[in-house]
Amino acid sequence: MMAAIVLLHRWLGVAFCLLFAMWFATGIVMHFVPFPSLTEAERVAGLTPVDRGGARIAVADAVAASGIPDATRVRLIQRGDGPVYVVSRASHLRAVRATDGQDASVRSVDLALAIAGAHARQRGLDAAHAALVAHAAYDQWSVPNGFDRHRPLWRVALGDAAGTEVYVSSRTGEVVLDTTRSERGWNLVGSVLHWIYPTVLRSDWALWDGVVWTLSLLALIAALLGAVLGIVRIRKRSGRLATPYRGWHALHHILGLAATLFVLSWIFSGWLSMDHGRLFSRGQLTDREADAANAVPAWASASSPDRTKPPPSVREIEWFAFGGKLYRRDRLALDAQALVRTEGSPDAGQAGFLSAQEVRGLTARLAADCGIPGILAGNDDYPTRSAVPGAPVYRSHCGEVWFDIDGADGNVLQRLDASRRAYRWAYGALHTLDFPSLLARPLLREILIVALCGFGLAFSVTGVVIGWRRLLLSR
Repeated sequence: MMAAIVLLHRWLGVAFCLLFAMWFATGIVMHFVPFPSLTEAERVAGLTPVDRGGARIAVADAVAASGIPDATRVRLIQRGDGPVYVVSRASHLRAVRATDGQDASVRSVDLALAIAGAHARQRGLDAAHAALVAHAAYDQWSVPNGFDRHRPLWRVALGDAAGTEVYVSSRTGEVVLDTTRSERGWNLVGSVLHWIYPTVLRSDWALWDGVVWTLSLLALIAALLGAVLGIVRIRKRSGRLATPYRGWHALHHILGLAATLFVLSWIFSGWLSMDHGRLFSRGQLTDREADAANAVPAWASASSPDRTKPPPSVREIEWFAFGGKLYRRDRLALDAQALVRTEGSPDAGQAGFLSAQEVRGLTARLAADCGIPGILAGNDDYPTRSAVPGAPVYRSHCGEVWFDIDGADGNVLQRLDASRRAYRWAYGALHTLDFPSLLARPLLREILIVALCGFGLAFSVTGVVIGWRRLLLSR
């Protein structure tokens, strides 16, 4: 048995020592430079105020023109070529012109450049030298599945000092992603390596998922075997614990023993990041819950901008159903919005966010045994936040399942059953140290992350040296 463990650990170590070192080193980079994305603050800042008079067709007519009769949300945005309705449900999405209901997808380079330039100017970015880089379904920074509804994407380089590139959806004409030269450079030695994220592999999600899950599992096995050997090989000399090895092997043994708990928990939780429903639930709504949360509204009753006029500075108008009622959401700024209730309903009128009573109306449809929704505390053990600063997030306990609902737009942010709550600790807390006590002390958390990953890197380097020497001996 011990001979088999030694053999397995030796050659798994040779195969994975560089991968271990890479994971620890890139983990430090990722903590400070996350994968590129368009934040909600950047998205809203890039929106042009809506021309309210330009929306000549009703919301219901836009839904009919889109060919998505079961649409659950409609947004009105302003583009350089006029106002556009974006009609969506689940994975389906289409844009139609608010003037005549015609298709509003982006098919020309000139229009893509105009949209990118307008977005940049709204954000105060220099777009004087904007130029098209590519029109493609995938590249290194647009591989996440969240962009599937927008592919292919127009990639436009602004030509500014920061090397900013923005990606325009060919389906809706919205800017959905931006990157800078610095972000791209750091992520090439951060997220791309850490997640084994080359475009050719990540563009096939199932293949990428299987490859990374398998590699992570083998790495975990190698670490477990090493922990067993490290403990078994401890010797006692002159009343002290000692190692029987010398040189790099001794250093590997000592550092391994010191780092065993962290290395095992970090590799295990890293493997769990690729779980995707294999051992734990995915936190997704059931079909029945999704039908209740994303009900198809009576679009004919939608409050149009010409009947209940939004402020002149409104940047985006959204219609959605919530708890059996239709709402209109006027986005004025990142942290400012108004909700217009369905005209003719008992609670018709305006307010900034959904109330607890309104949220209770939805949770009653989600499950029969839901408690009274309460506003989520800022120091909750299962943190989630609205994209709108200051907007409440409501939690309703429905038996063993918890639902966290955004008071800004009515979206269900989290579905936490017992399995998902366990996953939060097994993955999130162990891998990113997002324990509530550490989240409240960000500097201490950063120091611990860098120190522990640095310790893991030093341990991995000893394995690289030993592995290289083993390969030289076997030649």
